[in-house]
Amino acid sequence: MNKSREKHQSKLRRIRRVRSKVVGTSTRPRLAVKRTLKHIYVQIIDDSINQTLVASSDKIIKDNKLNKTDIAFQVGQDIAKKAQDKKISQVVFDRRDKPFHGRVKAVAEGARQGGLQF
Repeated sequence: MNKSREKHQSKLRRIRRVRSKVVGTSTRPRLAVKRTLKHIYVQIIDDSINQTLVASSDKIIKDNKLNKTDIAFQVGQDIAKKAQDKKISQVVFDRRDKPFHGRVKAVAEGARQGGLQF
């Protein structure tokens, strides 16, 4: 088996492991964070009906002087504001295959500061 295939299989295994423990319901939906090298995307998903309730990304931030961690913090605050508009106050955090530090942690801190409870 080649290295890229092994890395991909390991990534899928990590995602499955996290998703087996994190399930979004209508009373407590899932806050999923997708981090790439350049961007960060956040969604609040109700898994019982397989529907995205609220979404946000770093493309809403227009300030070019911020670093990626500060932008991720602002994305967390934006998703919290949008969730409050939809009457969502509690969520389950889904980090997918990424460790909980850096930009993923910044999104969580921004969402908490915006009023979401994990």
